[in-house]
Amino acid sequence: MFIPLAPVFGLTGPTWNLLADLQDIFQYPFMRNAFVAGTVVALMAATVGYFVVVRRLAFACDALSHGGFAGATGAVLLGVNVFLGLVVFICAAGVAMGLLGERLRGRDIAIGATLTFSLALGSFFLSISSKMAGQATNILFGNILAISPTDVTYVAVFAVVALAALAFLYRPLLFASVDPDIADTRGVPVRAVGIAFMVLLGITIAASVQVVGVLLIFGLLILPAAAAQHVTAQPSRAIGLATLIAILCVWLGLLVGFYLPYPPSFFITSFAFASYVGIRTLTPGVGSTRRRSVRAVQSVPAA
Repeated sequence: MFIPLAPVFGLTGPTWNLLADLQDIFQYPFMRNAFVAGTVVALMAATVGYFVVVRRLAFACDALSHGGFAGATGAVLLGVNVFLGLVVFICAAGVAMGLLGERLRGRDIAIGATLTFSLALGSFFLSISSKMAGQATNILFGNILAISPTDVTYVAVFAVVALAALAFLYRPLLFASVDPDIADTRGVPVRAVGIAFMVLLGITIAASVQVVGVLLIFGLLILPAAAAQHVTAQPSRAIGLATLIAILCVWLGLLVGFYLPYPPSFFITSFAFASYVGIRTLTPGVGSTRRRSVRAVQSVPAA
């Protein structure tokens, strides 16, 4: 059972003095770690998530996230850092999927097989040691409040690397995502770009698992980007809006989770879902994001 943190530290609950409440919250190192890691992950997940939605890789993303269960349980079993285990296993699975090239979009069976084997492997690792039960819950549903300063450092370093690589690949990746055939004829290495993106996706998923867990990964990686693309088809604006939504969801989830006896990952995912449903319901939408994105990049020379 999740224990509300505010009473533990002698706090009665939120007040009308927001500044005083924030000062109370940020006096604890674990909350500072959670906000830093959550903000970094939200930024990375929203940016990479935009391309996941454009490339229609939501199912592949789900399979990779479940692959993280095997990587994390294996890391715990071997006594190595969980985040590094996540990165290695998920990136390896991402490269394998990327080698399928464009066939990936139609290979639901192959992706499903990867997902099933990953869960079976994680279950096997879990059965070896009964001491891993608590770790398994954190892996599946996330426990951002338990993230260590070392994990914060790992997340920040990998985020910088991933975002820098994404900035370098941005133009050819966008072109290859919205119209791979035309991109190929104009000299874009579509296959190599696809593999590189799967590695970036693996790093992003590994970091996001620390916040929302394997089973709730869509809360940060898919929903903010999907909501943003419903509002605008302009890539830069959609990425900016998705980032704003993701960061707000993380911040609100952490604040509410601090005062209520429920895990922050539940609130983070709930806020992301509410934002998606609210935007889809209250805004008319821009039509086909893919078609408008094609028109936006066809006139742009590939890098």
